[in-house]
Amino acid sequence: MAHKILIVDDEPNIVISLEFLMKKEGFEVAVANDGEEALAKVAAFNPDLLLLDVMMPKKSGFEVCEALRADPSRAGLLILMLTAKGRDTEVAKGLAIGADAYVTKPFSTKELVAKVKDMLGVA
Repeated sequence: MAHKILIVDDEPNIVISLEFLMKKEGFEVAVANDGEEALAKVAAFNPDLLLLDVMMPKKSGFEVCEALRADPSRAGLLILMLTAKGRDTEVAKGLAIGADAYVTKPFSTKELVAKVKDMLGVA
């Protein structure tokens, strides 16, 4: 069974490229364009991994991460935060509130795919 990935980003170009990339790698993909939609899609789609942008409308990636980490039924959900904010304080905050990994934009698609596969334990 294919691993499920939820892409959460409000930038259409990033969503399109990530969706293409992850589908090409054989993952089942769903998309959310803001923080509130992300929480609804997590409940409906039940992803294994979240590619989560930090700066979004309605709820930030940090708020989404905190909400998911507060839900015991989502304990196994992997969260990889994507952001243009690469400062050490931002990375530390993301990891402190429960993100499993952090990748800063612009990122290498090859490195991102390798990171996702590593997190999911896929060869």
